[in-house]
Amino acid sequence: MSQTQKYNHFIYCQMTDLIFIEREVVQSLKEYIQAEESKLAAVKRWANKLEVLTHASTSDPEGFLAHPVNAYKLMKRLNTEWSELESLVLNDPSHGFISNISVHRQYFPDEEDEKGAAKALMRLQDTYNLDSESFSKGKLPGVRYNAFLTVDDCFDMGKTAYNEQDYYHAVLWMQQALRQMDAGEEAKASKADILDYLSYSVYQMGDLQRATELTRRLVSIDPGHQRAGGNLRYFERLLAKEIREVARNKQDPAKEKPIQLGTYERPRDYLPEREIYEALCRGEGVKMTPKRRSRLFCRYQDGNRNPRLLLKPMKEEDEWDNPHIVRYLEALSNEEIEKIKELAKPRLARATVRDPKTGVLTTAHYRVSKSAWLEGDEDPVIDRVNQRIEDVTGLTVDTAELLQVANYGVGGQYEPHFDFSRKDEPDAFKSLGTGNRVATYLNYMSDVEAGGATVFPDFGAVIWPRKGTAVFWYNLFRSGEGDYRTRHAACPVLVGSKWVSNKWIHERGQEFRRPCGLTEVD
Repeated sequence: MSQTQKYNHFIYCQMTDLIFIEREVVQSLKEYIQAEESKLAAVKRWANKLEVLTHASTSDPEGFLAHPVNAYKLMKRLNTEWSELESLVLNDPSHGFISNISVHRQYFPDEEDEKGAAKALMRLQDTYNLDSESFSKGKLPGVRYNAFLTVDDCFDMGKTAYNEQDYYHAVLWMQQALRQMDAGEEAKASKADILDYLSYSVYQMGDLQRATELTRRLVSIDPGHQRAGGNLRYFERLLAKEIREVARNKQDPAKEKPIQLGTYERPRDYLPEREIYEALCRGEGVKMTPKRRSRLFCRYQDGNRNPRLLLKPMKEEDEWDNPHIVRYLEALSNEEIEKIKELAKPRLARATVRDPKTGVLTTAHYRVSKSAWLEGDEDPVIDRVNQRIEDVTGLTVDTAELLQVANYGVGGQYEPHFDFSRKDEPDAFKSLGTGNRVATYLNYMSDVEAGGATVFPDFGAVIWPRKGTAVFWYNLFRSGEGDYRTRHAACPVLVGSKWVSNKWIHERGQEFRRPCGLTEVD
C-alpha cells in the first residue's frame, strides 16, 4: 500500500474526529500538569521546612538534641515523615494521562499516514503551481485560518521526498528549510543536515555546479562530515571536466540563480495528459469560446411531462455543448445532503475502482478518497434521490449501481479515467449483468473553497463544485460505443472538503427510454 493510499485512511471526516480526540488528550495533559505542579509544590514545602530545621540542627547538633522534643521529632521524621515524602515523590500523576492517551492512540495516524499527508501537499504543489514558500507561509486561496510550516516541517517534507527518490520535491522543500533557517528561524534540524540532503538532491537533478557550491558550504560548516569531503572531491572532478567541455564547445557557462518552482523540470510520469489535466484544475486552458457559449442555454426540465416534475420542474443549465453536459440546480436540499452524509460516514472506506480485466473492485493509487454505497430502501431520502434521478434523466435506475457517496479531503483526487468499460475490458461489469455504464449522474454535496473541479482533458471543460447541484452526461453513444471524449478527473482538493454522490446508470432497461442508433455521432 502506497503512502497516498495509506493517508486516505484519514480523509477529511475522519480527520475532524481526530481534532476532538486531540482536544481530549490536551485536556488530559493539562490535568496531568496540574497534578504534577501540586505534587511539586508539596515537595517544595517539605524542602523549605526541612532546610530551616537542618540548618538549626547542624549548627549545634549536641545542643539541638539536648532538647528531648527535638530528639523525638528527629526519630519521627526519619522513621515516618520521610517515608511519607518518599511516597509523595514516588506517586506518579502521569498514570491517568498515559492511560488516556493509550486509549486514543489506536485512532492516531502512523508514520505511513504522515508520509501520505506529505505526498498530498506535494500533489497540490504540482497541480496548482504553488511553491514551497506558499505552503510554508500559508498563502493559499480560500483559507480561513493561518497555518505555517517551520524549518523542521519543511525538512521532514524534504526527507519524505528524498526517501522515495523524489529528488525534485526534495530540492524544493530542503531549499525552503534552508531559506527559513538562513532567515534566522531556529530548528532541531542542523544546517549541515539540510545541506547534505539538498546538495545530493540537486546533483541528482543534474545541476552539478550548484551541487558543488552547496557541498562546499557544507564542508565549511562541518569539515569532518562523513560524506561531504568525498562528495566534494567527486563533484569538483566532474565540474572540472564539464568546464573543459564548455570551453571546448565555446558555450556560455551556467549562471547561478535561486532555486525556484521552475528551476528544474518535473519528471514525467505514467499519465499522458498530466499537464493538460493539471492546467484545467487551475482553470487554465479551458476551451469555452464565445461561439460555444452562445450554444448553451438554461431551461426548466419536466422529464417529458413527468407527473412529479410538472408542478416543480428541475432547473437545467448547459455546461457543455458537445458532448452534452448539463447541470441541474436545486438537485438536493441541505436536509437531504446532511442525511446522506449521516448515513455514509460510518461506512466510509478506501474508495475502489473496478479492475478492467477482472471486474473486481480494488484500490488504486490514482484515486484518493473515501466512499460508501447506499441502498435505496435503507432510508426514504435515498429512495427519493434515486427516483429524482430517474425522473429528470428519463432513464431507469433499476439496473443502476447503488448510490456511491465519496468524500475528498485535502489532496483528495481521482485522476483522468473513463466511467465506462472499453472494448479490451469485456469483463469490467460482467458480474453486474446490466451492461456498460451508459451515463453518469454526479451530485455535488458541498462547496469547495479551492480546487476540486471536475475536468475533461479531451475537450478542455471545467465544472466547478456547487453545493446542491448535479451534473449529467452520457458515456456511450446510441450505438453502444464508448464516447472516449468523456475521460474526466476529479481535481485535488486544495482547501476544504468535497462531498459528492454518484449514480452510474447502466444499459439494461434503457432500450425504450434511449433507443439504440447506428452511428457514433449522437
